[in-house]
Amino acid sequence: MQFEDLLTEQRNHRSTHIDRESTLEMVGTINREDHRVARAVQKQLPQIAAAIDAAYPKFDQGGRLIYVGAGTSGRLGVIDATELQPTYGLTEQQTFGLIAGGNEALTHTLPSVEDSPDLARDDLAAVQLTENDVVVASAASGQTPYTVAALKFAQAQGATGIGFSCIEDSPLAQLADYPITPVVGPEVITGATLLKAGTAEKMVLNMLSTGIMVKSGKVYQNLMINVVPTNGKTFERAKKIIAEATQTSTLAAERALDRAGNNVPLAIVLIETKGTIAEAKKLLNATGGHVSQAVKLSDDVQHV
Repeated sequence: MQFEDLLTEQRNHRSTHIDRESTLEMVGTINREDHRVARAVQKQLPQIAAAIDAAYPKFDQGGRLIYVGAGTSGRLGVIDATELQPTYGLTEQQTFGLIAGGNEALTHTLPSVEDSPDLARDDLAAVQLTENDVVVASAASGQTPYTVAALKFAQAQGATGIGFSCIEDSPLAQLADYPITPVVGPEVITGATLLKAGTAEKMVLNMLSTGIMVKSGKVYQNLMINVVPTNGKTFERAKKIIAEATQTSTLAAERALDRAGNNVPLAIVLIETKGTIAEAKKLLNATGGHVSQAVKLSDDVQHV
């Protein structure tokens, strides 16, 4: 399919006269189109869930979550990876984003780099992929040469390939092990895929990464338990998380955190199981660091 024939490049008949609308009418038009994004993403929930279920065991085993893309798609991937690090206590080695053109492309438009398959292969080769890695490749059109080549190279190294695009049966969708294709339709401003396509990508990446983190034990109940207390603010946050997770006082949470050597998951297991530090550590080791599973295992043992 020619680029100009792609659905994302077509004119939107619902916004044909947006230049004549009042400001309130204009933002209303944009908002109505945004509602279509959520519905399009909803139709992809089974595919998103399948991708999460394939990705989290690899991440659990030490694999990395790597985002790849060009332009807006690449920037959104970098943002997701960057935000995961402080939110879930990850390192830059566990998750990161690769964008065509490198760091300069984060703040500057470099149109030629997205057409280079060689650049994609070089970028992916440099990070030494393994079969435990998960690569999320995003392109609104589903046919950006850099992104398609990156996914193809990643899969050749045994990595799991997740492909996001807003075009069904695009080259990227056909290539991906787990294609996710919310069809958001033509943009409010013709061809401006930073709008609905960008919103769809952000929504999908949020679901993917959150799902992987939850399934990998980075969340207990709905709390971010991998926060690392490194200053006054994060120390207070850690105490609050422990107190809320265990329905105890902040003083009790502080004492448990001190006993656990500032390890929030260990402090939670310590309170929830009413055991010793050694017992709490053993439970976490037995469950790969999953607090929910550690607490359940303790309950199961006590009821035997």
